[in-house]
Amino acid sequence: MQIKFAGCLFAALCLLTPLAVAQQTPPPTNPSSSDPQQQTPPPSTNQQTQTEKEKENAAAGQTGQQPKPGEQGTSNDRLFYALPNFLTMETKKQLPPLTVGQKFKVVTRGSFDPIQIPWYGFLALVSQAENSEPGFRQGWEGYGKRYGAAFADGTIENYMVGAVLPSLLHQDPRFYQLGHGSFWHRTGYAMSRNLITFRDQGGHQFNFSEVVGGAVAAAISTNTYHPKSYFTYRYNPSTGMTMAVFHPSERTLSNTASVWGTQYGYDTLTLVIKEFWPDIRRKIVHKRQGESTSTSPNH
Repeated sequence: MQIKFAGCLFAALCLLTPLAVAQQTPPPTNPSSSDPQQQTPPPSTNQQTQTEKEKENAAAGQTGQQPKPGEQGTSNDRLFYALPNFLTMETKKQLPPLTVGQKFKVVTRGSFDPIQIPWYGFLALVSQAENSEPGFRQGWEGYGKRYGAAFADGTIENYMVGAVLPSLLHQDPRFYQLGHGSFWHRTGYAMSRNLITFRDQGGHQFNFSEVVGGAVAAAISTNTYHPKSYFTYRYNPSTGMTMAVFHPSERTLSNTASVWGTQYGYDTLTLVIKEFWPDIRRKIVHKRQGESTSTSPNH
């Protein structure tokens, strides 16, 4: 699990480092700005923002955060146009609270999205390669068990953190992007959201849903379908005897803590990516627009 987490951390750093550099680089000055005859009044902020959003949505081929009927209070956004990002909101204001039914509906929509099939397949492949939890063994049988475990781990945690605990404790499972400030300020804000969240009725509160819900999910998964202790038998040709080798159970408190810590690390890293995803998306859209302009017949 440490290898998978390190790989995700490295990928995130590769994605976010250009944003940190871009935010610290001052905008270039226009040498022609000293000539008053060449100056043109800039468009208003609202018009500019609206135009940029329209171009972005048109180039991306999607409606961004606009929810479907019956899904008000959530979004239709996807990280990298693939992974469900339905509980992330690009707004500075807290929205009206989600009902219990809405919380379970949006978690179900994200947990069983078709993209999850190859995603958990990839996680199981990495787990197989590093031979995590050897009790699953190798081969196709081992891969199938790891796939099922990865799917169950993610789904149970999604429900506990996004629906069950938020419903019982009346907490808001949505992540509200900050969207302004320095790179490190926004990173710190995103990381803090795993510890601080909104209550349904407003105001901040310790994020019991993430911390306690993640611990409960790790305890359920580790102590139900993860490997028990088992014996394997190996023949020793030098002695002519078959030796029994004992393999300890993975259903331990230390492994539960390890699973919970890994899930918490994944969730924290994901929140940082969610905070900067609109910036990444805009860069992708602007690059597409630049390529389209350069290949236009008029140019």
